Amino acid sequence: MHSKQRERTVPIPATITPVPGYPRKLSVFKIAASKFWQVRCWVAGRTHRRSTQTQSLRMAQSYARTFYEQLLAQSASLPPSVTNKLEDVQHTPRTVKPQHTFAALAAQMMANEQARVDRGEFSAGSFKVLRNRLDAHILPRWGTMPASAVDHAQLLSFTQYLSKSFSTITVSQYLVAVRKVLTMAVAVDTLHKLPEFPKIKVQTNSRGAFTPTEYWRIMRTARQLQNTRHPDSDTALRKNFRLRAAENTMPPDVAWCIGFMVNSFIRPSDLKTLKHRHVEVVRNDNTYLRLNLPKTKSHTKPIVTLQPAVRIYQQMCKHYSATDLTKPDDYLFLPHLQDRHYAHWVLAFYFNWVLAKTGLKLGAHGQERSLYSLRHSSITFRLLYGQGIDLLTLARNARTSVDMINQHYASTVTGEQNIGMLQSRRSRQLPAS
Repeated sequence: MHSKQRERTVPIPATITPVPGYPRKLSVFKIAASKFWQVRCWVAGRTHRRSTQTQSLRMAQSYARTFYEQLLAQSASLPPSVTNKLEDVQHTPRTVKPQHTFAALAAQMMANEQARVDRGEFSAGSFKVLRNRLDAHILPRWGTMPASAVDHAQLLSFTQYLSKSFSTITVSQYLVAVRKVLTMAVAVDTLHKLPEFPKIKVQTNSRGAFTPTEYWRIMRTARQLQNTRHPDSDTALRKNFRLRAAENTMPPDVAWCIGFMVNSFIRPSDLKTLKHRHVEVVRNDNTYLRLNLPKTKSHTKPIVTLQPAVRIYQQMCKHYSATDLTKPDDYLFLPHLQDRHYAHWVLAFYFNWVLAKTGLKLGAHGQERSLYSLRHSSITFRLLYGQGIDLLTLARNARTSVDMINQHYASTVTGEQNIGMLQSRRSRQLPAS
């Protein structure tokens, strides 16, 4: 009986898979007693094992990298006497100390970044992106190497490799992640100074805003497709787009989402977090919504909307009141979906269907459009049609900066679009009698 129990926890030989870019002592595998991948590695004189709680090999390997780095960071923080005893148990001298490897330094850097997230100095989304970049290309390349091995030649080769697949801004952001790790190496005296980094000229391509004519086209199309079943089969939608059969028809929320974003300046990420408790209808000399959204990109000030957003909000409340989904903690868009990442995916999927139907997926200069283009349109329309609006007021209400508006949101505004303003003349002042 005991033999059978042991067999159920022994790694299945055919499933033992190493983690690319890491020592072979780190591997993932499956056992008969669990449907999840397991991780195993040898650190500080003993074997560490843990369930990854996932059936995806890719996710299991990502978990294994984080698990290994945390063990190295813990090992590096042990007193020297304890570390020496552990090495005596292994009877194998280490050629490179764990605290000197690139992966261990990355683990210490990520621990510091997590503390910044906890203090509210760094967003959880940015932390996740940094984690993904380390796992995708940086740690598989340098994880087992000492930090001193990452010199200018290595960085130049890495830049050339990334440039084959990514834009200049993505390459630049990868180098920022590498710099964070090497800066940690300098801080702990593992590295004398930072190597010279390749110079990257970042070329930004702003997401294309819609013209007023295009905006009304996508709005009419979204309304026409409301409650229309997608032409693909349920199997194809599930396999290709991760869409469940329950969401195979376009919800009315898509048209509401289009109108609401253009009249409220919010980001697409706000669609999945916006609740009724965040919305206040204000009626005085002006009618608008006051949106007290959760903190985004270090901005906490409320957003005030244009008047059409009030009408859209009332339509949504009337529709969902029949199913009692208008309570303060209910979400505005697709409130019946508790998985908010999936709810956002549904809105984005059907918005892309609307763009495909109208032929407006690409802008005039070939840039791809997405839900974010509605935010660009919102800000651009205010620049074009708002009377006497100043950039500072617009930037603060949209939770962004004046520089961002100049560089990105207003990049599509041309002189011809404000030809009346350009050709205007001051009225002549008559001399006093």
